[in-house]
Amino acid sequence: MAMAGKVQRLAVYLTAAGAATLLAGCSTLWPGQPAPADGPAPYTPPAQEAQHGLSARAVAAQESLKNMVALQDRLSRVSAPLLINNADLCRNQARNLLGFTAQNRYSYPGEYSEAAAAVLGYGDRLQISSVLAGSGAARAGLRKGDSLIAVEDKALHGGPDAEAQAAEVLGPLVGNRAALNLTIGRSGLSQTLNVPVTRACAIRIQLGNADNINSYADGQRVAITRGMMNFAQSDEAIAYVLARDIAHNVLGHAGAMRQTGTQGSMIDNLVRAKPDTSLLIGGGGIKPVPQDLDAAADTLAIYMLQRAGYNIDRAKPFWQKLSSQYPATVLNGYTAAHPAIAVRMAALDRAVTDVKAKLAAKKPLVP
Repeated sequence: MAMAGKVQRLAVYLTAAGAATLLAGCSTLWPGQPAPADGPAPYTPPAQEAQHGLSARAVAAQESLKNMVALQDRLSRVSAPLLINNADLCRNQARNLLGFTAQNRYSYPGEYSEAAAAVLGYGDRLQISSVLAGSGAARAGLRKGDSLIAVEDKALHGGPDAEAQAAEVLGPLVGNRAALNLTIGRSGLSQTLNVPVTRACAIRIQLGNADNINSYADGQRVAITRGMMNFAQSDEAIAYVLARDIAHNVLGHAGAMRQTGTQGSMIDNLVRAKPDTSLLIGGGGIKPVPQDLDAAADTLAIYMLQRAGYNIDRAKPFWQKLSSQYPATVLNGYTAAHPAIAVRMAALDRAVTDVKAKLAAKKPLVP
């Protein structure tokens, strides 16, 4: 993996197929919630005099990492109910997940390795960097900051290859067992937790480090840009974007449009710490989605949002606001790739009506 790309291996959700990069640097903590007493202390920007001796590049890397982790924490929290509560709607993309991420300082290249040590307290051994809310790992009591020592009495080692080695050990086990015994280190002591697997949508959710108002789906991953998160502002609005792209993946739209490679290349670029933003010029080769595919994604997304506990009544106003402020003439924006606004709004109206009717009749929430 290229050095620039490796920095976005900020998290590894372990599935039956092995390690899948998702939700880089995600956290189990909500903004403003204190870290557990026996977990790593929350990052506090050092005082100016404490930075004496650090290069400007090192200071910048620490600040950049801190910001990326905060955004990925938020994506983890917002996406968790969408991924877990919609496993049966994800069809052949549902998998058994352990529901945690693990990293060490070698998960980051160059100056970001030092930043990970300074900001996150990472060393050679893998540490839990996030726990997916609602997962078996969360129910078992796994915490951010726990060290991974062994799984089913098989030792997990540290060092540059720790992630790959852990994936090789954990991957086959997740597919064959209902739960795994994980030996962890916490507060200088070791203990074993029985961690149930969780059935969920095995779709990777990643942060795109760019300021254009867009998101991308390549069939297996979703990348939402920093710019889109800033525009959306609320967790609910971010969920609207994620649900649509998850739906596009479930419905196989990238493949149907022969856009899997183009979308995938865009995601590969944007998840780097320093993406090549020149590739965004003119939309980066992303084709507009046909109106029938967009309407199908909107319909499925409404069902997923309702099942995840999000308010579906405000979805349509959000998309109307976005298309008004960033129309299709903004070539690297969302509306340029999803221009059939009238068709989409009609699909949203129908889907909301159908969902409410099924709720009232106590029928299954299935499109």
